[in-house]
Amino acid sequence: MRLKRRGAGVGLGRPRRTAARLRPRLPRTRPGRRRAVQGVMVACVLGLAPATWMHSVADARVRTAADVPARQVAVVFGAGLWDGKPSPYLANRLRAAAGLYRAEKVKVVLVTGDNSRAEYDEPDAMRTFLVEHGVPDSRIVSDYAGFDTWDSCVRARKIFGVERAVLVTQGFHIRRAIALCRAAGIDAYGVGVDATHDATWYYGGTRELAASGKAALEALFRPDPHFLGPREPGVESALAAEGR
Repeated sequence: MRLKRRGAGVGLGRPRRTAARLRPRLPRTRPGRRRAVQGVMVACVLGLAPATWMHSVADARVRTAADVPARQVAVVFGAGLWDGKPSPYLANRLRAAAGLYRAEKVKVVLVTGDNSRAEYDEPDAMRTFLVEHGVPDSRIVSDYAGFDTWDSCVRARKIFGVERAVLVTQGFHIRRAIALCRAAGIDAYGVGVDATHDATWYYGGTRELAASGKAALEALFRPDPHFLGPREPGVESALAAEGR
């Protein structure tokens, strides 16, 4: 019995000693505490720097559908499909783009999204929605390799020859889209589409804080997109057809 109690006591004591060793120790000296606070402040500044850069580049170019400058091309970014149809967030982007077309703010709509597998085709679903909302099929151009925001911006410039555009996406995403498209060489303004502040909206806003770091690196190093491919004349052809 004594051995059992002694063993139990030893067994209970080890986790407590281990926990004590793992517990972080605060600096005991005043200079040490000062350095710790300075380190935390530097980490916070570095963590917020990408988001600060994004706002400084994009804030002046976020407009409403009513006051955005007219451009020949609107770029609509994909935002997921539900049962093969645009998700509610994507549908709101497409409605805004259709409104810009009807208001003669844009002449052609470039829909850019994911078609990395046969059963998932964002651009075609976006095209169908726009046609149902009054945009002629001949005024819609599809980018099937817009796998993320940077890819969409680079391909809009290098593959489709877009130099000036109105970007259409949700408000929490519009600044990153503007910043990246400007880094890709597009003179871009953006329309931030209103959205219900539901769980998806809060998730999207939180995600942007993390995504801003990736965006800053993309703008700095300007990597090629996942798929570049040959130049496509779709936007030029649609604009030429519109002029006839």
